[in-house]
Amino acid sequence: MRSIEEKVEEHFKKILDNFGIRHYGKTEEINPTITKALKDSNSKSGGSGNNFPDIQVLFENKHARRIPIMIEAKGEKGKLEKLTKYGLIEGVTFYSADTKDKFGNIKHKAGEANYSSVVNYAVNGAIHYANAILDSNAYNEVIAIGINGTELNVDGSVKNSECKAYYISTKNNRLPKHIMELDDDLSLLKFSNSEKLCEILDKLILTEKEIEQMTLKAEVTLEQKIKSIHQSLYDNDRLKTALSTNEKLYLFCGLIMASLKTEYLAPLNIFDFKGNDDKDDNDGTIIIKRIKGFLNKKNCSNDKVKMICSLLNPVFEKSILWKPVNGESILKGLFDQVNKDIIPCLESNLRLDFTGKILNSLNDWVSIENDIANDVVLTPRYVTRLMAKLARTDMNSFVWDRAMGSGGFLVSAMDIMIKDAHEKIKDTDKLNEKITQIKQNQLLGVEILGNIYILAILNMILMGDGSSNMVYGDGHRYSGVSSTFPATVFLLNPPYSALGKGFNFVEEALSKMTTGYACILIQENAGSGNGLPYTKRILKNNTLCASIHMADIFCGKSSVQTAIYLFKVNRPHEQDDLVKFIDFSEDGYTRQNRKKSSQEVNLRDTDNAKGRYEEIESLILGKKPKTNYYTKENGLYIEDTISLEGNDWTFSQHKKVDTAPQMEDFKKTISDYLAWKMSCILKME
Repeated sequence: MRSIEEKVEEHFKKILDNFGIRHYGKTEEINPTITKALKDSNSKSGGSGNNFPDIQVLFENKHARRIPIMIEAKGEKGKLEKLTKYGLIEGVTFYSADTKDKFGNIKHKAGEANYSSVVNYAVNGAIHYANAILDSNAYNEVIAIGINGTELNVDGSVKNSECKAYYISTKNNRLPKHIMELDDDLSLLKFSNSEKLCEILDKLILTEKEIEQMTLKAEVTLEQKIKSIHQSLYDNDRLKTALSTNEKLYLFCGLIMASLKTEYLAPLNIFDFKGNDDKDDNDGTIIIKRIKGFLNKKNCSNDKVKMICSLLNPVFEKSILWKPVNGESILKGLFDQVNKDIIPCLESNLRLDFTGKILNSLNDWVSIENDIANDVVLTPRYVTRLMAKLARTDMNSFVWDRAMGSGGFLVSAMDIMIKDAHEKIKDTDKLNEKITQIKQNQLLGVEILGNIYILAILNMILMGDGSSNMVYGDGHRYSGVSSTFPATVFLLNPPYSALGKGFNFVEEALSKMTTGYACILIQENAGSGNGLPYTKRILKNNTLCASIHMADIFCGKSSVQTAIYLFKVNRPHEQDDLVKFIDFSEDGYTRQNRKKSSQEVNLRDTDNAKGRYEEIESLILGKKPKTNYYTKENGLYIEDTISLEGNDWTFSQHKKVDTAPQMEDFKKTISDYLAWKMSCILKME
């Protein structure tokens, strides 16, 4: 069918004219800023050509709120928009395999970008233009509108026009939000209706479900990008044996610190790398200088700056990284890749476990040095969040972790604390004061491994700089919990190779607390005798509240069966105290081994995982569950007492097995016997 795109464009221009709305054509200029943004971005087909929206409008209200509106027209059936199987607007995709033309020649290679959705669909193209404008940082919100039609009236006018509008903003992490009111009534773009439209736009905010979906998607993307960078390091013959695993960690962290936007420091640009072949003035010294400036601007103490630089500097001083080859250093190329692929993910307002993605990527190639001795297995974000909730974390909590790894528990706790503050404090000044207090004074972490410690510092800085109380040292010897840090929440995934499977960390920590809760993720058999004598001693001063048998949360990383043990601090466990036991082995998630590169997503919610985790929270915190996956009736939830010997904490030890014979069992046995007897007769045996 012949496209009527031009007629569709004319049709909607007339509508705008009738409403008195000034609009601009393909080659007209609203202002130099928008023109430059469209020119600087890749074209819809992925090239370096310009971008020419069919219709452009600059919306403005009486308060000088200006929002560019990009309108793209199509004129064929089904060309209004294209969605993914998840219901999202499809953007640039990638070919999964080589494609060939009719002559057998390769047309597109596997992994090559596919721009067909952006080119061929109205909404998808309009959103492409909207993102180009947001990339310029001159505007933080854009409206994208797709228009289409397929039939004409006798007089040549469009008979069945259709329109769909979306709001794309930085506050919503660029997730398009449907503006239903604009689909049928473009009069909302009139100046007289501007306040009404602004009111509609301000209500278009992300739901918790959308935030969670975006976070999971961004984490997958981030891990893929990190793996791509690591692959380039692995494939570089000059670097294969030049960098240890730790040095790769330091290289990643340093490049990220150098690339992040930092207040009062001009962004480091790719053109700042000159490729000098000089020991004291080269691309490595440029990175080192920026790292120090980054840490100072984040108000890190002199000792912390000195310690971090002592670990990072030797890497960037390696001549193999800064020495130019054909005029460019390896560092320049790596910086460019990090700046384009990693930094946009980290500078979103999503709470990403980026350090975990770095370690997961490196683990795909070689184990973290000393990981067998130190058990460097990072707890997934959805588990750290659950544990922080079970420990009753709120805005007044003082949270600590004496083997913090990359800071995952503290990141989750800080997120919960800040959200709680937003809900409870309405005065803006008091809210900001409380958030500062949370970040600077209510979080404490200790880590003995320098390479992991750097990741924790960077993790907390990306969360808004909660790195003030991140301590580099031995958790056993650290005694910072006192009147100045009255810990009320203790979160831990200890090294399982430590004494008592790690329960020595727990006993020491609980002895320093006077109130609150402790939530521990640990090898499950530590609660069935392998954690002695620590488990027995812990019960003398603390109450075991819950034991949760976990799913295979470390799929592909560790074969250890884990459990969550929850304690009420400073209350001795009594013989008749009931403990809540839950079999959480089926948590709604389907996991895949991360080392299988062909699998894009390692974690999928296939059976209401979110609802299941909420039910666990409700059961432990004494609230009414909204679902009934874990009940006494189906045997997945048990309340029972334990001995005071510290050796019967696991779910399996309290699971009731009904051994009394039932009538159905008798019938089945007789049936099986008769079937066997008949078989023998038929076989003449």
